[in-house]
Amino acid sequence: MSLRIVVTVKYVPDATGDRHFAEDLTVDRDDVDGLLSELDEYAVEQALQIADDADDADDAEITVLTVGPEDAKDALRKALSMGADKAIHVEDDDLHGTDVIGTSLVLAKAIEKAGYDLVISGMASTDGTAGVVPALLAERLGVPQVTLLSEVSVEDGVVKGRRDGDSASEQLEASLPAVVSVTDQSGEARYPSFKGIMAAKKKPVESWDLSDLDLEAEEVGLEGAWTKVDSATERPARTAGTIVKDEGEGGKQLAEFLAGQKFI
Repeated sequence: MSLRIVVTVKYVPDATGDRHFAEDLTVDRDDVDGLLSELDEYAVEQALQIADDADDADDAEITVLTVGPEDAKDALRKALSMGADKAIHVEDDDLHGTDVIGTSLVLAKAIEKAGYDLVISGMASTDGTAGVVPALLAERLGVPQVTLLSEVSVEDGVVKGRRDGDSASEQLEASLPAVVSVTDQSGEARYPSFKGIMAAKKKPVESWDLSDLDLEAEEVGLEGAWTKVDSATERPARTAGTIVKDEGEGGKQLAEFLAGQKFI
């Protein structure tokens, strides 16, 4: 039977752009370009490697899943051009302002509807950087979680991986179905080829809304959020730096400056 892999990905604001909050204190996504979260590219790569290592390429099917606005399809197309087989886009106006709790609910419902054996996520999104969605997903799905892996493989219905810590590495495994997350040390993500980009245009992308997942508007969005931003202040503009002229006392002045800033 085919191994069904679902990779959760996120469409995030470009970190090099001018990011700011909208009037309702949610991230303004209209005035900045978006892209597939870089950390999710590692998750797509690991799914592709697991499929490549299968005895038969037909033994693994990779579905990429995202929750987001219309433009989030760009993130799906990037993943499809890397080599994923199909995509699911959950889009609904009532999702605006959804926090990680609501996002994990929507993702879990979509994953259950799609069918899965293995869910792969990045270690965090590059905008929210909470890093808790994989664990929340595992809890909602009622399956084991094996998170923050630097290496991952699947064999005989078991997912195995290595988690690297500051002082030691752990070898972990769990029976499928399971949820795993991978770090940015798991292997460089491949670049989409021209052939892959052209092929992605013909791959299926399903669009679902809350009604397709039997969810109500009050369960998600700002109304259903467990967290709330009370206020936000723009970062102050950069000021000119302090120049230390070395006229024999440069080292001392530099040390005094660093100590004054509590860097040393």
